[in-house]
Amino acid sequence: YAGLAVRWLTVGFVPAGTSGRNTRSQRAHELNTTGAYSVVRNPLYVGNFIAMLGVVLYVKVWWLALIFVLAYALYIERVVATEESYLRGQFGKVYDEWAGRTPAFFPRLSNWQRPAQEFSLRTVLRREYAGVLAVALAYLVAEFGLDVIVDGEPVAQWMETDYEWLAVTAAAFAIYVVLRTLKKHTNLLRVTGR
Repeated sequence: YAGLAVRWLTVGFVPAGTSGRNTRSQRAHELNTTGAYSVVRNPLYVGNFIAMLGVVLYVKVWWLALIFVLAYALYIERVVATEESYLRGQFGKVYDEWAGRTPAFFPRLSNWQRPAQEFSLRTVLRREYAGVLAVALAYLVAEFGLDVIVDGEPVAQWMETDYEWLAVTAAAFAIYVVLRTLKKHTNLLRVTGR
């Protein structure tokens, strides 16, 4: 869940039209250079990496962790290259100056600059609810796989002894449903400029 915390601390401070899940095309109304973006250019991808690495390490198979790290590096390098090309075209010299002093993936904490925006919990709740469910499901699947598939524990026994995994996932699903409903059908989670 540390990776989710990194994402929440990033998203909670950013303005609208930035740091989003751009599935069709790139967009950025302004360049984020403060807060998490002052110490690393891609804090959301750092958060994703930490969250996914936590799940992989939970399995306790060293070569699986190594494969994950290499696969993530290959995948994210292409994504970052595309985004950075877009941002360079959009913001020019301002982007180049920021990118020149801010590492792409390994944070430089000495660069910290106070966020330009105040923290918005409603923005985090509106934008990050799916991640909570994804992480809970990933740990549930990992635990089920280790106990039932690898160790051969009967499913009924697993459900009885590891019920907390089911409870955490059920809670994450309930949070997902509530926040998604609020996002889609109300303005409760909307914040002006976010």
